[in-house]
Amino acid sequence: MKRNILLSFVLIFSLSFISCNNSKSNADEKKEAYLLVYFKDNTHSLHFALSTDGYTFTDVNKGNPVVGGDTIATQKGIRDPHISRGPDGTFYLCMTDLHLFAKRLGYRTTDWERPSEEYDWGNNRGFVLMKSYDLIHWTHNNVLFDEAFDELKNIGCAWAPESIYDPIEKKMMIYFTMRIGHGLTKLYYAYTDDDYTKLTTFPELLFEYPDEKIQILDADITPMPDGRYCMMYVAQENPGGIKMAISDQINKGYVYNPEWIDMEPGACEAPNVWKRNDSDTWVLMYDIFSIRPHNFGFVETTDFVNFTNLGHFNEGVMKTTNFTSPKHGSVISLTKDEAQKLAEHWGMELTF
Repeated sequence: MKRNILLSFVLIFSLSFISCNNSKSNADEKKEAYLLVYFKDNTHSLHFALSTDGYTFTDVNKGNPVVGGDTIATQKGIRDPHISRGPDGTFYLCMTDLHLFAKRLGYRTTDWERPSEEYDWGNNRGFVLMKSYDLIHWTHNNVLFDEAFDELKNIGCAWAPESIYDPIEKKMMIYFTMRIGHGLTKLYYAYTDDDYTKLTTFPELLFEYPDEKIQILDADITPMPDGRYCMMYVAQENPGGIKMAISDQINKGYVYNPEWIDMEPGACEAPNVWKRNDSDTWVLMYDIFSIRPHNFGFVETTDFVNFTNLGHFNEGVMKTTNFTSPKHGSVISLTKDEAQKLAEHWGMELTF
């Protein structure tokens, strides 16, 4: 599959371009824009969209991928991209290394990489990690759990990674869904090295659901104004949806809350919380896979107690201009300069 639109920028895998000056941060500068990262089933690749108001998003490459999954993933496809920012302004991207349709496209001769009789549906083994100081030049590494840890030779899947800076450990923490063999999916966390190339600690349980028969996945952790942490996650009940747990610590102690947070009658997944610029309002975005056409849903909160339904993309105040049916996305805030440079790189017109 040709990827002639693929990053002139991203496939710069050497660390040699990184200098001390590059790491000078925009982390504390005024934020005036937003970046949405997402993927699509038909591309299994990475997409970027920009917004100046947090309501209307425009894809930087007219709905086409900015990075082809076939160029960065061991399975020739990525899913579930998540972007975060470190305390020095560095950008971190992590993605599931998995292609659902690799057999159809000739990337492998079997439905899954390994027998489903032993490892169940999907059965991928790891993630794609990328790091950048400017959203244009990126480093790239693949992490496969069965190669990194002898104890995880029987890994069933590793999905939906997200990363966040742990101010106590002073390291980037990756948290994710993992299944061992045919077991249930559970939430785990581990720490990375400073270069974001590998995991340096063995995965530990992040949170356990009180009903041991229910699978949970797709965690998203947000620092709250009062110093606590809010974790949105998916409980695969019938139907599955978004629940919330709160903790005083980033990597443990999350307290179960039985309330459903999403506003959907059917199943949804992939929660992501982001803050509106110059506001005390947070947006919870989630992926509604139970409807056709596929779409994102949104709710808003100022206190993580009461949530207001904003509806779906292009069915309420949230809009897209040149793309439809995004899957499993995340949003971060950008400075005006960061957004303009990214838009210029892709030949996109961005008006503030």
